[in-house]
Amino acid sequence: MQESPHRAPRSAPTPSGPGDEVLSRLPGLSRRLFLGAAGGAALTGLLAACAGGASDTAGAGGGSRTVPASAPGTPKTGGTLRAGSPPPPTAVDPVTMYDGSAIAIVQLVADYLIWLDRDFKPVPRLAEKWESEEGGKRWVFSLREGVTFSDGTPLDAKAVKATFDRLLDPKSKSAAAAAFDSVLAEGGIGVRGDSTVVFTLERAFSDFPYLVSAGNYNAVILKEDYAGDFTGKPIGTGPFLLESYDASSGAVFKRNPKYWEPGKPYLDGVRITFYADDQADLLALQSGEIDAQILSRPALVGPLKGLGDITVDQVQGTGLTAFTLRVDQPPFNRKEVRQAIAYALDRPRVNAGVYDGIGALGNDHLFAALFPAAPPDVPQRAKDPAKVASLLAAAGVDKLSFALTYDPPSKDYALTVQDQLKQVGIEVELDQRTSGDFYGGDQEKDTPWLFTPANLVGWAGRAVPSQFIIPMVKSGGVWNGSKYANPALDAATDAYDSATTDEEREAQAAIIARALHEDVPVIIAVWSGAVRAYDGKRFGGVSAHPSSYVDFSSVSRL
Repeated sequence: MQESPHRAPRSAPTPSGPGDEVLSRLPGLSRRLFLGAAGGAALTGLLAACAGGASDTAGAGGGSRTVPASAPGTPKTGGTLRAGSPPPPTAVDPVTMYDGSAIAIVQLVADYLIWLDRDFKPVPRLAEKWESEEGGKRWVFSLREGVTFSDGTPLDAKAVKATFDRLLDPKSKSAAAAAFDSVLAEGGIGVRGDSTVVFTLERAFSDFPYLVSAGNYNAVILKEDYAGDFTGKPIGTGPFLLESYDASSGAVFKRNPKYWEPGKPYLDGVRITFYADDQADLLALQSGEIDAQILSRPALVGPLKGLGDITVDQVQGTGLTAFTLRVDQPPFNRKEVRQAIAYALDRPRVNAGVYDGIGALGNDHLFAALFPAAPPDVPQRAKDPAKVASLLAAAGVDKLSFALTYDPPSKDYALTVQDQLKQVGIEVELDQRTSGDFYGGDQEKDTPWLFTPANLVGWAGRAVPSQFIIPMVKSGGVWNGSKYANPALDAATDAYDSATTDEEREAQAAIIARALHEDVPVIIAVWSGAVRAYDGKRFGGVSAHPSSYVDFSSVSRL
């Protein structure tokens, strides 16, 4: 999507533009959903935070926005929020879901051990506190007391253990299983009494709490006996109850009287209507047919800022469109050629044209400025036609031309790349495939998104840089479309994951960033932001989220 990723992933057939969740177009690849784990760049001290405990508090944080998302004063109770969304492309099942609409529906009904706020900071939910042992190889979570599922069953450690055992079970076809690859294996989850869950890892991983947070969007806590029929038996610990669901028209929710947070939610209910395309969704908002959008596109809602009753909330994000170049094939086996393409791009114009200016400039490495460990001293790459010519000459390339493969959501980005490269004499042939074709084929041998010489792939926002680095550019990474391999980067990535101090992490981040900036296996021109449009005269508390997640527990009438 052009708006952000995450936003959460959108449905596969819906044209949405770059920065979309790659997984939303991978219906047959649930076992590979490594990106399902978002995480933050916070270190162990923050991750061990607890509400009311001895450690630092894991509190909510704020982010930049176009208009304040909530009004001052005491929230009003009652009323129904009408929201618009694309229809989910597959079954709404917390274990296997991967699209933004299904995720939103589940997040209204079920809850996580940890929420991620709009700055990707961890917020205690069903877990009150968590701490690491053995240098980050074991993590102990203490559950909130007095929480019950909507059918009255008490939440206990066995339910949490069953939830993660289910996600790790290959038979479940979990969309989150690969997120735990090399970190948490089957049999690694134990309990201590009714309220303590213990995760014993395969290796030290200082960002592990993010793998069991909302960042791993499938990690909602379900009953021990969950059998897969979520829309038929929608039992959770979230703020709302699913009253009805129709795959073609929408979903209706009512307030959960057993919700664990006193006084919330403020609303009596939520009604989601499915719209076939983004334009229809936007027209419904403009006409007053709905009050808010689940998934908003910056390019569409940007012109509405400050007009009428529509408020456009905005937040920084870490979504990106990876301009991937095969380093093992001519002409991109020459580093100078890859660098030349990077110097040909006018990044501010990419941001303005594709992201409505809400994104942040990328610098061809995988540390967004939003990540605390982002190196500040890597020179920002900018358009330089003379440098382009010099690099191509050094590579012995008189005339550079290549095909750029992509699927419909990345069309605007592809057109922008084609135009900007043409200005410096590089010819780009656009090779648009359907999403099914682009992500189809044999994922080990010939799928276009991993094996074409040059392509565009939208990645959803992640709060842990490792969740980009490991699958995308580490040697043998599951989604390493560039076929890049660098032992120094591999070693620094492992050290980054196990680091326990800011200084250690920053040192390893600098090694990784400089290697990627120099070698350019992927070009990162812009980090996208996220927006959410809503009727700001009728409701407060609606806000954007970097992953387009929804938390309507604090929404109220004005």
